[in-house]
Amino acid sequence: MKNIKFLLLLLISLQLTSCAELQQVMEQLPQEGLSNAQIAAGLKEALNKGIDKEVTKLMTPDGFYKDQMVKILLPQELQKVDKTLRDIGLGQLADEGLKLLNRAASDAVKEAKPIFVDAITSMTFEDAKNILLGDRTAATEYLKQKTENRLYQKFKPQVTQSLHKVKADEAWANIINRYNQIPFVQKVNPDLTDYVTRKALEGVYKKVAIEEQKIRTDLKERTSDLLKKVFALQDNR
Repeated sequence: MKNIKFLLLLLISLQLTSCAELQQVMEQLPQEGLSNAQIAAGLKEALNKGIDKEVTKLMTPDGFYKDQMVKILLPQELQKVDKTLRDIGLGQLADEGLKLLNRAASDAVKEAKPIFVDAITSMTFEDAKNILLGDRTAATEYLKQKTENRLYQKFKPQVTQSLHKVKADEAWANIINRYNQIPFVQKVNPDLTDYVTRKALEGVYKKVAIEEQKIRTDLKERTSDLLKKVFALQDNR
């Protein structure tokens, strides 16, 4: 019993010490010449910079297709379709189908910005503190937590519309129909809307994370006085 009590007291002591150290760090932040509001504003500016600089690129017609980091590749069940079509001389058809999937994602991403802006605007100082003292993608993770479900609901019907707009639905109906007519193959009927929606979201957050990491690690990327001051706190902690 004494040993159990000792262990409990030790754990409580360590927890209080850890909390005290964290509180000490947090109390030092405003003393560096920045108000709570300025710290929050700096984090909001960093996120806005990532959206303006990186996500906007994805909105161009081939924003996904020409960026190897976020290019949407075929789902597993369609990889055999792609290979079979190429084996029988229909490689151009397969290439066009892949390009159109990526163009549908680029078209749908235009719906993301207002939702991102809303999430950034609602950031509290507590959110900002946790982000500033977090890891290199803490701001992106915050954005993902606040927007992923809303974006999926917004993206999915938009992807459906975009697939139709860029004629990807027609192209893939043709591709899958041609494939399913090949003797002895196992027929496929993938949910391309869900797949493209999830891959588009994955690409968006990946690009925001890249810009966040630049701001956190590269002084040249801190392009305003506020960014320089706020992220200097991160450097010095």
